[in-house]
Amino acid sequence: MERTEAGVVFSVRYVVHPKIVRLHLAGELDVTTAPELSAQIDALLDAGHRRLLVDLAELAFCDSSGLAAFVRGDDRAGSLGGWLRLTGATGRVARVLAISGLDELFRYDQERHDPAPLADR
Repeated sequence: MERTEAGVVFSVRYVVHPKIVRLHLAGELDVTTAPELSAQIDALLDAGHRRLLVDLAELAFCDSSGLAAFVRGDDRAGSLGGWLRLTGATGRVARVLAISGLDELFRYDQERHDPAPLADR
């Protein structure tokens, strides 16, 4: 899913592995694009996927709407016996996660979660 609005590009794509689904976000996650992420998370959970790893390496910006989408997604996954974890945040996105405390809540621990190989970029 990719969207361009007023020069801003946001995309979410995913790769299904045997034990997890890895979502790749790129661009800017804000009030106009967060609903797209929520819809994708809902669709994956509705399809039976319960472990979602969200790769933020290509995400340039994230506001409170994006943070809310992560919290909502994790709450929904948790209610179904799964989880949502974040990985790859850098720059401003990493700072927003740190300031909000969500970096600790959603920290991805490779040993604990035993995912499929992550070299699928």
